[in-house]
Amino acid sequence: MVDAVVLGQRLLNLEDIEDVVYHRKPVELAPEAIVRIDEAAAFVRQMAQSGKAVYGVTTGFGANRDQVIRPEDAERLQVNLIMSHACGVGPALDVDVVRAMMLLRINALAQGNSGIRASTLQVLIEMLNRGVHPIVPELGSVGASGDLCPLAHMCLPMIGLGEVQIEGVTYTAEEGMSRAGLEPVRLTYKEGLALLNGTQAMTALGVVVALSFRPLLDCADAIGAMSLEAVGGRMEALDPRIHAIRRRPGQMLSASHVRYMLEGSELAGAAPGTVEGKVEYVQDSYCLRCMPQVHGASRDVLDHVINVLMTEANAVTDNPLVFVPDAFQEGAILSGGNFHGEPVAMALDYLKLAIAELGSISERRSAKLTDKYFSEGLPAFLVNEPGLNSGMMIPQYVAAALVSENKSQSHPASVDSIPTSANMEDHVSMGMHAGLHAYRIMTNVERVLAIEYLIAGQALDLREGYALGKRTRQALKSLRQKVSFMSEDRVLYTDINHATELIRRGIPADCLVDYETDHEAILGE
Repeated sequence: MVDAVVLGQRLLNLEDIEDVVYHRKPVELAPEAIVRIDEAAAFVRQMAQSGKAVYGVTTGFGANRDQVIRPEDAERLQVNLIMSHACGVGPALDVDVVRAMMLLRINALAQGNSGIRASTLQVLIEMLNRGVHPIVPELGSVGASGDLCPLAHMCLPMIGLGEVQIEGVTYTAEEGMSRAGLEPVRLTYKEGLALLNGTQAMTALGVVVALSFRPLLDCADAIGAMSLEAVGGRMEALDPRIHAIRRRPGQMLSASHVRYMLEGSELAGAAPGTVEGKVEYVQDSYCLRCMPQVHGASRDVLDHVINVLMTEANAVTDNPLVFVPDAFQEGAILSGGNFHGEPVAMALDYLKLAIAELGSISERRSAKLTDKYFSEGLPAFLVNEPGLNSGMMIPQYVAAALVSENKSQSHPASVDSIPTSANMEDHVSMGMHAGLHAYRIMTNVERVLAIEYLIAGQALDLREGYALGKRTRQALKSLRQKVSFMSEDRVLYTDINHATELIRRGIPADCLVDYETDHEAILGE
């Protein structure tokens, strides 16, 4: 039997999220979490029945906060909230993002500060464990009060509404829940508000992007090493002494990776295009010489963003928050602003820049390798009979187009704000937009690096008489198992698709991914 990720007894970590989202590891509540959750739910019920005004329990929401709700309408209020807020538009979020949303929302509610019953939360847990994935449109959140619209879509099936996807097939919520052996739940005090008020959609997008970006950085180092080798680039700029005195961890790691890839190469440093009688050049273009500095900066940004995301993943971000009375404090239900997505929005805007820059410098390497004036003796566009054949000319155009789109997507979403709810919610984070942009930029950069992989591989095959680095040779061999050498023009979009799939599987860097052994050896040089 597979061990479950137990929520409510320790902080969730990135590996837990990866296990649940991608490897379908089940989740369950810790016994002590169930006690906390139900104590908070009982306290909410007590306060609701006391006659006191409690936001979202005995009052309306947002600008309707001054509207009193009759006791007999308390349950209907929570159902109405979810139905009215489920008005998203656009394409559906990927299942991986939805699974991350579900997990993060469960984890937040497991802290026992939201007022939902454990039995209600268990329905969402069972949906996650049984692969019942709500259909959640991308657009509709402004990032405060939390991701109301996408989370409402996530919760609709719990009350028998909306649509779900099970193993790639879409069903009505009623049919899908029935197929999974689940029954809709009847909500009570504050439960609708607890389910849909929080930052879990934007945080889920960020986590999914971060999990994809980590191996992509290794791929960029590996492919960049192939490009440097293809032009016989200088090795001096990779000297560990240079990187040690700048003291940036990401830069040192990227430089180590490139050196590691090129170990044993006769081509790196050979300057095969140097014209006889001229002084051998001593410096490469920035896209090669500054590769560790740029790739390393992106690594350092990712480390910072993961810290922000994991803090948020373990935070309670709904409103109002429930504090059960105990020996140290009086009980209270307090209205605050933890749902505001600004910390996540800013971090995701930062992450966007880091991903986009990885693509930007990759495209410059592709341009260098296809330019007969700067590719150190390689044929124009890396093909026989240039003119008759266009070779790798247009793939570089495609990379340029994707990099250009990334520039517009990289504009910070978090500096924007637009008032909602009759100007009650007058400053919002746009964190969901930042997450969607990051997701799109990531997809673009995967393709940009795939194009460089094709171009670098083509260039290396044209360098006869030189032994390649042990690991660049391995990366080239992996490419050639899917994409053959191009001796004359052919349709190339399928090649790009194959190379992109290899990138997504981490294939170019498969000699670097053993962090327990290789990285220790790399950094111990």
